[in-house]
Amino acid sequence: MITTFCHHFGYHLRPSAPATPPILRLLRTPTVAADTHTLFSSMKSSGDNTMPPTDIDDDEPKVKESVIRLMTRLAMQYNAVNLSQGFPNEPPPRKVKLALAQAVLSGKDDGLLQKNHCDITEQELTDSLINLLTKESSEDDTVTDELNQYSPPMGRADARKAVSEYYSRLYNYNVSEDHITLTLGATEAVATALRTVGRPGDKVVIFEPFHELYSSQCEIFYLNPEYVTLKPNKEKNEWDYDTDELKDAIKGAKAIILNTPHNPTGKVFDQNELKQVVDLCLEEEDCYIITDEIYEHMTYPDDNGTQRKHLLIPEVFPEAAHRTLVCNSLGKSASATGWRLGWCLHPPALSSLYRGVHDQLVAMAPHPMQYASLAYLNLPTEYFRETLSSRYINRIRKLADALKSIGFGVILPEGSYYLFVDFESVKELKGLSPTDAAMYLLQEVGVASVPGDNFYGKSEEGKKYLRFAACRSDTDIDNAIVRLKEKLHPVMM
Repeated sequence: MITTFCHHFGYHLRPSAPATPPILRLLRTPTVAADTHTLFSSMKSSGDNTMPPTDIDDDEPKVKESVIRLMTRLAMQYNAVNLSQGFPNEPPPRKVKLALAQAVLSGKDDGLLQKNHCDITEQELTDSLINLLTKESSEDDTVTDELNQYSPPMGRADARKAVSEYYSRLYNYNVSEDHITLTLGATEAVATALRTVGRPGDKVVIFEPFHELYSSQCEIFYLNPEYVTLKPNKEKNEWDYDTDELKDAIKGAKAIILNTPHNPTGKVFDQNELKQVVDLCLEEEDCYIITDEIYEHMTYPDDNGTQRKHLLIPEVFPEAAHRTLVCNSLGKSASATGWRLGWCLHPPALSSLYRGVHDQLVAMAPHPMQYASLAYLNLPTEYFRETLSSRYINRIRKLADALKSIGFGVILPEGSYYLFVDFESVKELKGLSPTDAAMYLLQEVGVASVPGDNFYGKSEEGKKYLRFAACRSDTDIDNAIVRLKEKLHPVMM
């Protein structure tokens, strides 16, 4: 009966579940603190209800909590410098924070940001907040609150218009706010895109190494990920893929997820590579491009000093606009990862379905954050084109230099803010699995990283890699460097 039910709705039972990430297996052993063991025991039930318990291997759930976020929790437990999870520990721009406070405290759209979002000063916002904070509390009883309540599911009209103007200003690309949906971060934007275009059993192409959410979301929606492996080209000091492998993967695919600038390698796909992806997708009858562009402004100069540039597919390749869903958020660029405010630009033909899926998944993005995004999206152009492209480059370089000096193999990232490094030539880590290497760094060195095999679904390449996030404060980066240099040494040749 259960099998009939699943087949009726298009869900097909699979014979087995994917292997548990090694970090989870390790942390279920008695060598780890009891509270951590309890944490992972509770995680075992996280995916048990995603499919009926008939004719499947129930040994492990298909979807688990994030290993990356687990490493953050372990960093706190071991008092380690957290270079694992990719979130800054510096505040958002002050004007953006003030705008959020204005939304929460006023509770109403008084036109302050709509009329003056480009010109209003921090002092004017501060004065407004002081006025709100010094009102008699009894006055709150007579205020009609709007901004702390539900917004329209697709997002405030003024915020969606601000996203549209953002793309017009920065990319010279015109998109109607009618085809923009504000989402619960880029994570939900990608998930909703996958559910909008995909049906159970469809193939989705993913470049590996990849952010773990892509494969997990495919599992949630019973989509079949197929991986194309990025490999290091040490002569060119970059990451490349095999063209034939990409061609074979895209045949018969429903979608490809394209993350550029890329996490974890830092690769910025150039125009020729993007054209190849576009052409291959357009050759298929119905293959969509789902982009994840949260690091769009974090691109760095090449060896000749020429600034790399992120390219927006529907602008550079307008012939692919009807097949492209652009997912983005303010989390990384605004240093506001906790706000969970993102968006998707979707083709007109998909707008109704995309919004329907979004509505039923999360209802809406947080309303106060939507209002505050008016201040973020209208920050000066220099903030996006200059401040963000230069903010992390020195941290990346000094961490890379330190890692090289103790034996790590490093390819400098072209964008984003991660270092995906080979640990085979580090004396203390040589011969260890990525999980063991990450745990050694955590427990013995006091620096948290992420095991490299967490980013792979097919290749064995990840067995020699660790990922470090260089987005933390200079103080944290310097502290981590001191610890790494004190405890680790290169293999002597």
